[in-house]
Order: sequence, then structure tokens, then C-alpha cells
Amino acid sequence: MKIENWLAQNTIKLETVGIGSGRLDALILLEDLLDHDRAYILAHPEIELKPEQLNKLKKQLDRRLRHEPLAYIRGFSEFYGRKFKVNKRVLEPRPESETMIELLKQLKLPPKPIVADIGTGSGAIGITAKLEINDAIVDLYDIDSGCLAVAKHNMMLHELHLHAYKRDLLTRPVQNYDVILANLPYVPNSWKINEAAAMEPRIAIFGGKDGLDLYRRMFSQLSRMERQPKFVFTESLPPQHEELAKIAVSYDYKLQTSQDFIQVFMKPD
Repeated sequence: MKIENWLAQNTIKLETVGIGSGRLDALILLEDLLDHDRAYILAHPEIELKPEQLNKLKKQLDRRLRHEPLAYIRGFSEFYGRKFKVNKRVLEPRPESETMIELLKQLKLPPKPIVADIGTGSGAIGITAKLEINDAIVDLYDIDSGCLAVAKHNMMLHELHLHAYKRDLLTRPVQNYDVILANLPYVPNSWKINEAAAMEPRIAIFGGKDGLDLYRRMFSQLSRMERQPKFVFTESLPPQHEELAKIAVSYDYKLQTSQDFIQVFMKPD
């Protein structure tokens, strides 16, 4: 079967089951299979796919037709231009979280800033922070040992040796931090999520009745630290930002900036 025929047929299949990104998903699978980018693939529609290639694509497509996240099928995801291993223990890193890195790079940080990535999952945010700010000291925290195993794999993938700790948020922090990066579960329990997201770990998605329970706990933990972090980054839905800012203010943190899903809170001197 030629590429153009496979792409056309399977785009329709994916769209029929409600996957709006069907054509893009099919192209991504072809990119992985053929080790060429989509520009090359689209420029060579006449290429014949071999039987063993078609068999591999069918297995992958069958999984996607059941709404399994594409990242789980591929075994990796991309974040801030880099590849990260993912599996069913972790959330797929989201593009909206990249704003956290952009805003972090704009801060005036002390020499060798000490950073904690809370609820690290795959480690994508903390690892990227270290790669983008070379002199930063970055620790990763997660309550799930399976997530930490994935994060450690990604450390090796990017040739880093960071410390990773199994903790419930910031229970027993190992040191004082200048910056907290927190992409905690923030979806309200009553929200209906799409079928792909429903295959991701619930513990990493839902955050209580209004979605902000874990942020309340984290700010409470911060208030008990010997030296509180200067900056706290959070990710949440834009309609939640006002309430999250109130939570931060109640612990003497002031909203410094907000962009898309990301808020940056600062502890005044």
C-alpha cells in the first residue's frame, strides 16, 4: 500500500471515532516508522509500505482507535524540543507547561538557584529547567515510585544526575529552595475528561472539588519551611487563577505574573 492511501484511509478511521487530530496522529506514526519528517512523507506519497511496516502500523493504530494517548503508543513525548520517555504511570507532558520554563528563564535568579519540581511525573519540567539553566540545582519530588522510575530514566536519557525524592508534595523537604515548580493535579473531580485523558493516571489529573486541594496543601507546607521559596510557579485552568491567587495571598505570596495556564507567585522581601 502506498503512503497516500494508508494516510487517507486511516485519517478517516481516526476521525470517525472522534479523534480530531486523526491526520496528524497518522502522520506522526509514519514519521516514527520511516524515520523521516512529515514534509518528506507528504512529498513522497508514492512510497510503498512493506507488509511488516503495515502490520506494525495496524497494531499502533488499533491502540489509538481505542483513544490510547499517542505518547503511550510511541513510548515518548516531546517537551520544549526534547524527547522524554513516558508510560502509563505518568501524564504526557503538555505544551502549556512549556510556558513555565519560559517564565522561569525570565526571572532574575540568584547564582546557582535551588529548584524543586513538585509532582514531577516524567521529570520533564525539572529536567528541562536544569538543561535551560545550567547552574541550577534541581530536585524532583513525586508521591509515586513508578513516576520517579520514569523520571530517573529521563535523567539518564539527558545525561543528568539529579536527586529524586518520594514525597507527598513537600513533606520533609531535603533543603531550602529558591524556586518551586508545581504542576499539580488541578482538574475538578466533577469534570468530564476526554477518552484519551481518561487513560492517564487519575491521581495526576484530579485535584478535589474545585481542583485546587493540592495547591492548598502545598502552600501550607511552604509556610512551615525554615526559609520559604522566593518564587512559586503553578499551573491551573485560567478560570481557577483568581482563587489560586487568593490561596497564595493567604500565605503571603503575591502574584507576580500570569500567562496562559501558568502563574508565578513571589514572596516579598
